[in-house]
Amino acid sequence: MKRIIPFILPLILPFTAMAASSAVDGLLAGYAAQGAGDFSAERGKAMWNESHASREGNVSFASCHGTDLRQGGKHVRTGKLIEPMAPSVNAERLTDPAKVEKWFLRNCKATLGRECTAQEKGDFLTYIQSN
Repeated sequence: MKRIIPFILPLILPFTAMAASSAVDGLLAGYAAQGAGDFSAERGKAMWNESHASREGNVSFASCHGTDLRQGGKHVRTGKLIEPMAPSVNAERLTDPAKVEKWFLRNCKATLGRECTAQEKGDFLTYIQSN
């Protein structure tokens, strides 16, 4: 069975990439309907790396997820390993809008001390999807 996977994976990845793109498109449309403007991968990247004071000290989204979204990360407090964020290497990322919203809620509150705005979410998704 393990021999089959390398041959099937290239056939499956385009479909999972389409699922991620479709989910992200729907989320971005929802954020735009909430009043968000044009989304920017550059703004998303800058926010991703920006440090904020928290109970763990100064943290950013990159503190746990890393600056190269194609690589895995590690939670700063628990040490739990985190799979890569980039949909290009992790086909499961950004395919389930409910999960995306759940993690935005948790990570924004933990890092920023508040929920992310629709604009911030859109910029983050645009940045993550670009990797």
